[in-house]
Amino acid sequence: MRKADLPGRSVLWRAVGGQRRDVALGAVLGMGHQTGEALVPVLIGLAVEQGVVERDATGLLLWLGVLAAVYVGLSFSFRYGARAGERASVTAAHQLRTALVGRVLAPEGGAEDGRLPGELATIATEDAKRVGAVTMALIVGIAAATGLAVSAVVLLRVSLPLGLLVLLGTPLLLWLGHLLSKPLERRSETEQERAARASGIAADLVAGLRVLKGIGAERAAVARYRRISQDSLSATLRAARAEAWQSGVVTMLTGAFLALVALVGGRLAARGDISLGELVSSVALALFLIGPLSEFSWVNAELAQGRASAARIAGVLGAGHAVSPGNPPGGPGSGPGIGIGIGSGSGPVLRHVEGRLRLRELSYGTLHAVDIDIAPGETVGVVATDPADASALLHCLGRRADPDSGAVELDGTELSALALAEVRAAILVAEHDADLFEGTLLENVTAAAPTASVTAAMAASGTDEVVRALPDGAGTAVSARGRSLSGGQRQRVALARALAADTPVLVLHEPATAVDAVTELRIAIGIQDIRRGRTTVLVTNSPALLAVTDRVVLLDNGRVATTGHHERLVRDSIAYRTAVLT
Repeated sequence: MRKADLPGRSVLWRAVGGQRRDVALGAVLGMGHQTGEALVPVLIGLAVEQGVVERDATGLLLWLGVLAAVYVGLSFSFRYGARAGERASVTAAHQLRTALVGRVLAPEGGAEDGRLPGELATIATEDAKRVGAVTMALIVGIAAATGLAVSAVVLLRVSLPLGLLVLLGTPLLLWLGHLLSKPLERRSETEQERAARASGIAADLVAGLRVLKGIGAERAAVARYRRISQDSLSATLRAARAEAWQSGVVTMLTGAFLALVALVGGRLAARGDISLGELVSSVALALFLIGPLSEFSWVNAELAQGRASAARIAGVLGAGHAVSPGNPPGGPGSGPGIGIGIGSGSGPVLRHVEGRLRLRELSYGTLHAVDIDIAPGETVGVVATDPADASALLHCLGRRADPDSGAVELDGTELSALALAEVRAAILVAEHDADLFEGTLLENVTAAAPTASVTAAMAASGTDEVVRALPDGAGTAVSARGRSLSGGQRQRVALARALAADTPVLVLHEPATAVDAVTELRIAIGIQDIRRGRTTVLVTNSPALLAVTDRVVLLDNGRVATTGHHERLVRDSIAYRTAVLT
């Protein structure tokens, strides 16, 4: 299993680097806009000097014309610079969301460990949006710095003391703003974690609402969510207070700095060191500086939140894999052939799956040295006295986890030596709580199915009865996770989907727990008929399903206790009778 080592800084750099063309375009246009804005006070001062002091109408009109041209240019720069910045921000966020979804859905798994679905959704939406906004913050920051630089140069030409005041005071102000953003960054990270946790709990409660109502646990669930939500609210308020405090202090410092610039300029004008036009330009430039300095405050806040979000995204993207990827499909040595081909310098590649499945001295979780050999085309039942044993077995058969020791072999080759795509195409593990997706009932069944097998799969699983009971038949819309269907209907549709996939090896986990006894018997016979000649493993304690298997393996305390036909085990094994008949 690969360990994660992806810092949030790398996520930020990749997000910005991926949009470098738009960031560069936005920065150049933003610099043009801020340069124009800084020149406006200068041009106004020159117009005042020509029109008021020297009473030169021609000169006045000339500088007013230049001022109009500058306004057109800075307006154009702002419009298209903002467009480039927004495009960079939205695109960066989209690419991060795509990367996050790809990592969560990666066959190797591991990204979802320790995180609720709602929490992952928050990371993929809000956190990705905040990191994407960093691109716009950089553009604004570069443009603001340009405005400050142009203002400083102009002020240096007007008066050396004024220019030095701006050149020395601005970096000090920015440094103070950066220090003030540190508490905001810490509190923003906590706020995002608590908000994601609350979102995850809410999604979890909604998903299990029917169960909660069934056991009368609504009050406990509401109390739990209220507690988590209150924690999230408290963290949000602390972050908001930190942001307000930072903005207030930065605004106060900015105002004091601008007042100082205006005071120095006024004293210079009073002494006659600068002209009336230069005084107008200096005061106007001091007022203009409010904009860039305020933007730096916003940039600092955006960067602080972006860094916190980037760290959370890095935690998902850099999460260790639950299993190794195995041999990549189509690698060297994957020429045509039958069975398993082994090329020079490459791992084994499946050609034709016979369906021989073997667990060799397998130990994982609660399982200890499990040995099971399943012949091609055989239907084998597995009864576990401890549900944890069944869960561990399903994890290994579906290669959601690799064994601590021993191996699972398919046609004589360890699953860990095969590409995950090949393993998942050959072995389908259908757990009893499998979700349905939003769409029609038929679309759910045919998600990964050959058209010819759909009708037989629906009949074998009893889904044909569900179709007849629904208003629009197979075209009836199914809501997300199948919540519009009853538990029994949802289970039968999920079973039909698994059967219709027609994989060489099918592992079914308690496929009929939510149906009545008559339907369960029909499903057992349907599975036996449709899977004849195909390797099938039924992990269940249902007597009806176990009765149609070729043999049954009993797992007791994580070990193979006994094996044999269902009827014989019922007669001869107390542990088996206890697990199956009670």
